[in-house]
Amino acid sequence: MTTTDAAPPRAEGRGPDDQRGWHFNSPLVLTLLLLGAVVVQDPIRRVLAEPVMQSWMTVFVAVMVQALPFLVLGVLLSAVIAVFVPPSFFARALPARPALAVPVAGMAGAVLPGCECASVPVAGALVRRGVTPAAALAFLLSAPAINPIVLTATAVAFPGEPRMVLARFVASLVVACVMGWLWQRVGRADWLRPPSRPGAEGLGRGAAFWGSVRHDVMHAGGFLVVGAMAAATLKAVVPAAWLGMAADNPVVAVLALAVLAVLLSICSEADAFVAASLTQFSLTARLTFLVVGPMIDLKLFAMQTATFGREFAVRFAPATFALAVLVSVLVGAVLL
Repeated sequence: MTTTDAAPPRAEGRGPDDQRGWHFNSPLVLTLLLLGAVVVQDPIRRVLAEPVMQSWMTVFVAVMVQALPFLVLGVLLSAVIAVFVPPSFFARALPARPALAVPVAGMAGAVLPGCECASVPVAGALVRRGVTPAAALAFLLSAPAINPIVLTATAVAFPGEPRMVLARFVASLVVACVMGWLWQRVGRADWLRPPSRPGAEGLGRGAAFWGSVRHDVMHAGGFLVVGAMAAATLKAVVPAAWLGMAADNPVVAVLALAVLAVLLSICSEADAFVAASLTQFSLTARLTFLVVGPMIDLKLFAMQTATFGREFAVRFAPATFALAVLVSVLVGAVLL
């Protein structure tokens, strides 16, 4: 009778592929992080008490608090467009010729009570629904700057200066339309990545709507956080004395406030009050701040990259910045 070696006994509760050693899981990692935080709480408290860190946290929270409601508004409107609005609606609402669709879409931006964070997902939804990119981009640029809430805030921030409201409306609309026409003329299809959307085949309208909302919140929200962190960092390290030096030279003043608008990334509903407080600068320089900010800033660049791709953002953002500065100076020379 042939005998075989007995298999070594298997430890109870272990599978054949289990190995001895540490196995990390979420509760263990969380416990270790909490213990680490307790151990180093005094150094962390000292760092957070520094004026620079307090300024950083204030700007970061302010940008997020200002932007999140309008980001959610834009995401909800984007989901409504994607799920409930038939593609034929846009064919009827916009002129067939792109050259005419651009100014119509630009003027349509006046009816959206939101900021730049809302316009990016909405523009993405318009592109997905077949709207010509030139018209969608004109809407993207005009909506944050010429809607009634922003114009009302501008009038309140500049009492007795109705020409400032008119100058902001005219300059912003001109930049939006010219950028739309410029994209129609020289833009290439491979520069613009079609905004993605999770498949909704076989889903009811309600499920497709909430799926769209979750997708856009996770997609755009992360880039909003990155942009807010960058804006807070730059705000905390730029010396305030530089602003006073820049205001003495008209050319430098315009460029300084244009760059400042990009770095601060202030919501368009609040930027008029910041501009009004910069009394050492001319009205034209402050108009540049109001025109540039809603069209291109750090968080907008991040969100445009997330929605339309890096190839689009690295071309569209610099062109928008240069055109916004030029148009602001020309409109300011005429109206201010």
